[in-house]
Amino acid sequence: MGNARGKFITFEGCDGCGKSTQLKLLSEYLTAQGVAHIFTREPGGGKISEAIREILLNGKNAEMTDECEALLYAAARMQHLADRVEPALAAGKLVICDRYVDSSLAYQAHARGLGEAFIESINAAALQKYAPDTTIFIDLTPEAAFARKKGADENDRLEQAGTAFHKRVYEGYKKVAEKYPERVVCVNGEQAPEDIFAEVVRVLKKRNCL
Repeated sequence: MGNARGKFITFEGCDGCGKSTQLKLLSEYLTAQGVAHIFTREPGGGKISEAIREILLNGKNAEMTDECEALLYAAARMQHLADRVEPALAAGKLVICDRYVDSSLAYQAHARGLGEAFIESINAAALQKYAPDTTIFIDLTPEAAFARKKGADENDRLEQAGTAFHKRVYEGYKKVAEKYPERVVCVNGEQAPEDIFAEVVRVLKKRNCL
């Protein structure tokens, strides 16, 4: 008898919404509970995917086209699924991923204006084989997020894209949440970090992911 396949949980939200804090708290919780798990991120999670991440986020690559950006994310994603996600799921581990296809829908389909059809087509293999069991969307507006982190990171190409862009990202996330209510759970990001975390744990337990 092999292990039961693991669950795939993704975390989404605008830059500065507090995902990193929640992932740290969840890691400590899962370790304390003795739950076999891995944490990973997109783009990244392996040698090739991390190299693509450096290209994507490098502030010096301002001339990158929107289509190139979307395709690089999709390429990094497929490599990441093969390198990190599939082996862990096959071993029965809980996989917690910081960003996934919903980020591409919010940032590239909506904020960049490439449209859902294009993003879904280039991510078709990922969506068909690796749909998340649950997605936690930390719902915090970009205005509140950037105020909390005291502005955008000057070395991050996407954070430097401007307020109007990030408002469109947020609107994109809201559309994704409306389109996939059976998968995406919105958690109020204006709460204190410990209250957000308590809600995250409640959600994951209710959905049999913990």
